[in-house]
Amino acid sequence: MPTSPEDATPDTPADPGAELRDRALAMGYDAVGFAPASSSPELRERLSAFLAEGMHGDMGWLAAHETRRGDAAALWPGARSVVVVAASYRPAVDPLDVLSRPDRGGISVYARTGRDYHDALKKRLKELGRWLVAAHGGDARVFVDTAPVMEKPLAQAAGIGWQGKHTNLVSRAHGSWLFLGELFTTLELEPAAPETDHCGSCQRCLDACPTAAFPAPYRLDARRCISYLTIEHKGHIPREFRAPIGNRIYGCDDCLAVCPWNKFAQAAPRMDELLPRVELTAPRLAELARLDDASFRTLFSGSPIKRTGRDRFVRNVLIAIGNSGTPALAAEAERLLEDPSPLVRAMAVWALARLLPAPKLAALRRERVPLEADPDVIEEWRLLGTLGCGPSAC
Repeated sequence: MPTSPEDATPDTPADPGAELRDRALAMGYDAVGFAPASSSPELRERLSAFLAEGMHGDMGWLAAHETRRGDAAALWPGARSVVVVAASYRPAVDPLDVLSRPDRGGISVYARTGRDYHDALKKRLKELGRWLVAAHGGDARVFVDTAPVMEKPLAQAAGIGWQGKHTNLVSRAHGSWLFLGELFTTLELEPAAPETDHCGSCQRCLDACPTAAFPAPYRLDARRCISYLTIEHKGHIPREFRAPIGNRIYGCDDCLAVCPWNKFAQAAPRMDELLPRVELTAPRLAELARLDDASFRTLFSGSPIKRTGRDRFVRNVLIAIGNSGTPALAAEAERLLEDPSPLVRAMAVWALARLLPAPKLAALRRERVPLEADPDVIEEWRLLGTLGCGPSAC
């Protein structure tokens, strides 16, 4: 079998897999692998158990598409192979450094990029799919976290990496910093050997989790995960998780950042769109607290953060302000007591309870509670009296 188009002869067609891999790497992807368009019964059972235990929280879309998510063939019955591509987004600096800067907000590395990775990867994948169909026939469909695809198990089946104890993909060549995309095709491509687990006895990722979101290795309870709480969760973040969130205002990288395999990853993304935006690396909490809807949309145009919405994002910022131990930031929280969003007003109360002296807080309470109509905000004020005020209680 020829290994490149140059080796092909009129009687020996080029190997589509080898051509496809070369073309994908030339586009800026860092790894390419092929897997059968099928899923194991074990994978489907694990997904069902995860959903049955309610560990998906209020991400109802996970349960709504359980059948198709648990079986790649059910997503598109005509598919025979899945081309899995991966792009590194390893940060040039330690992403946990921002955690020691209480006046700044920590944004997950994946969301600091110049362009939403979904768009960056999908554009290239569509181009790759068009080339594959034109050169070798068949049909192709492209997915980048936009359909019920079990990306990480497919990536493991394609030999790109394995699902570590933190449930994320780990690569011996690229560590934990990989974006994934899939190209489903009706062509039969020679599958790769699945990658094996190389975590060994290491459990740094589990020990690093601020909210103990891992009930066991290889199991994640999303309801306790800071990434879920700050991105997916639409309501008030449970009180027990607010202090552990620290200044993480969008996502959490702790379990990824401590993985020893990261030392093998390259220093920067090969795709220019995935390079970080300086203004999102360690933004000032005071400036973020002043965002209205229009300025929020402008700042996060082309970013996955935009999908969270201004109110939920400012909710997170207020939690970080409350955890900052910086009384100077209390003025930002006090101003937001008049915000149109009850979600924001409630977290402003919580933040002020962490920053203000008791007499000042009591005066604010007497002034504000008679003006408040939302029961959740009133409950935040009420809890100040039952829990006492201060960082340890509120």
